[in-house]
Amino acid sequence: MIYLIIMGSQSVTAIKSQKDRKEFLSHLLNDIEAFNYMLVNNLFESGIQRIGAEQELCIVDEDFRPSTNALKILEKINDEHYTTELALFNLEINLDPQKLENNCFSELEKELLLLLEKGQKIAEETENNKIILTGILPTLRKKDLVFKNVTPYKRYKTINNVIKKIRGGDFKLHIQGVDELILKHNSILFEACNTSFQVHLQINPSEAIDKYNWSQAIAGPLLSVMTNSPLLLGRELWSETRIALFQQSIDLRNVSHFSREQKPRVSFGSDWVKDSILELFTDDISRYPPIVTSTFKENSLDAVKKGIMPKLMALNLHNGTLYKWNRLCYGVAKNVAHLRIENRYIPSGPSVKDEIANALLWVGVMQGMPKKYEGIWDKIPFEEAKGNFINASRTGINTYFNWFGKGISAKKLIKKTLLPIAKKGLLKSNIDPKEIDYYLDIINKRLETSNTGSQWLIDNKRTLRKEFSKYETNAILTQQIYKNQQQNISVDEWKPIKAKGTTIKKKYDKVYKVMTSSLFVVHENDLLHLALKIMDWKDIHHLPVVNKNNMIVGIIDKQTVLSISDKDKTSLNKTVKKVMNTNYIKVTPETPYHKAKNILNDTDNSCLAVIENEKLVGLFTKTDLAKIEILKQSI
Repeated sequence: MIYLIIMGSQSVTAIKSQKDRKEFLSHLLNDIEAFNYMLVNNLFESGIQRIGAEQELCIVDEDFRPSTNALKILEKINDEHYTTELALFNLEINLDPQKLENNCFSELEKELLLLLEKGQKIAEETENNKIILTGILPTLRKKDLVFKNVTPYKRYKTINNVIKKIRGGDFKLHIQGVDELILKHNSILFEACNTSFQVHLQINPSEAIDKYNWSQAIAGPLLSVMTNSPLLLGRELWSETRIALFQQSIDLRNVSHFSREQKPRVSFGSDWVKDSILELFTDDISRYPPIVTSTFKENSLDAVKKGIMPKLMALNLHNGTLYKWNRLCYGVAKNVAHLRIENRYIPSGPSVKDEIANALLWVGVMQGMPKKYEGIWDKIPFEEAKGNFINASRTGINTYFNWFGKGISAKKLIKKTLLPIAKKGLLKSNIDPKEIDYYLDIINKRLETSNTGSQWLIDNKRTLRKEFSKYETNAILTQQIYKNQQQNISVDEWKPIKAKGTTIKKKYDKVYKVMTSSLFVVHENDLLHLALKIMDWKDIHHLPVVNKNNMIVGIIDKQTVLSISDKDKTSLNKTVKKVMNTNYIKVTPETPYHKAKNILNDTDNSCLAVIENEKLVGLFTKTDLAKIEILKQSI
């Protein structure tokens, strides 16, 4: 997530004064000079390549809802590979770097499986929790994304407060897919919906410009076959909704920023790198003001001139507040500095095998870059690569790309062009041929079946919604993801979920799990005749009534309207507010089912209004109650 570099063990504080800003910029510019000195004097490690990965994961309870037990689980695990994340329902595993050779990918899979097994065991011992790998957890609700669920460390709260202050108010989301999601939120915790499998590839400085540009060119096509995040808060949005969600959930820009075309801090980038890899950092410094600072003890330029490879803390800190999908990273270990590209767009899941296959595919295509794609800025406009990435995020494996001036489908481009490049690159890197064929075959099977993680989720969600509520559907999807992951089978082998015999625990314990959330309403000044027609057309018996501010002011039921019209046909020309029930009973989504049931059975009310944050979010009627009681008896 966003805290990979910016946080770590550094003590981070907000830049609050001109003095803070001046001191930070001084260190930042000193780091840039040191970095340039290292480039000019060939002080970066070369001739060896390593890969690494970070596994972000979700924690769920026995009902497959988010569990906020991250710190309890982390303490019990007591393993330095595990670390915190932004939300209390997430954790992260940092895998050991592997030298790029032989069986490094299967070794990565073995290490990840062992660490996940360790985490699963502790999670099970902690209130029967479970660990899930998924781009966006299907059972997340808006109520989970509140500030109290932020991991209670100063560094997380600092970045939340800084971003909100710069933004000047609440954050807003608007994502249009098959469904549409529009909402406001008051913290960056929506960013915690995103979980990814971030892959690192060490690169030689002499190849850095062309390799970074190539990583941008291939991002769209590769993402199209890796998507695993089509659902957010029950809405069917983009094939890889994480891309839109991440950008909007921490967008700092206000109206003045938009007017001067300020780019968002989550971005694909703005142009090709042409003269020096340092351009990535200098462009970012030019575009984005620093927002946090720390305590710096090192003069980077002085250190490097003495033969001490600097930490470049200010540069890493600023780089860590900018979230490119391909990010250039600097690191130093045992006084040896290196450069690596971090791939941040690969989602978590669907299985460990799928993740390793995705990593191998990306590394292979990177390593196999044909010489003809060097100096890419003379061959295609940057906007083509950026457009491909956005299109892949939206439509996944069904995307049609513009690839170096030619139109081509995702499946054909990957199968005919990128898979051969990947195989060549992996062989050049001395990866075991059997390992290459094993993991690339997983990609091939996705292409043959069209069964990416996103497609599996969408197909099963649509099938389940024919027979189950939104809550039940999301819980069943998550339950089945868990079962498939426990078998570690790649997504091309995941079977469709059969509705018959499928069940989950605690289906009827809360109102939000059983209420009707897709609502029709009438205005208080609408004709009673219209209200009756809507109820006839939609085969419903209750309509909420709203005022000019779209706030609920009453409920009208069909039986009342029919009774009035039977006595006087002209009464249908009255306005709704003349006959609506203003004494309706309110409950919340978290109201226990048995309590709502008793209210309906013990009063004259045939309908309850479900209110959250003063807004109508659902209805629970006697008709709903009757259906549920029948279903409960059949279980």
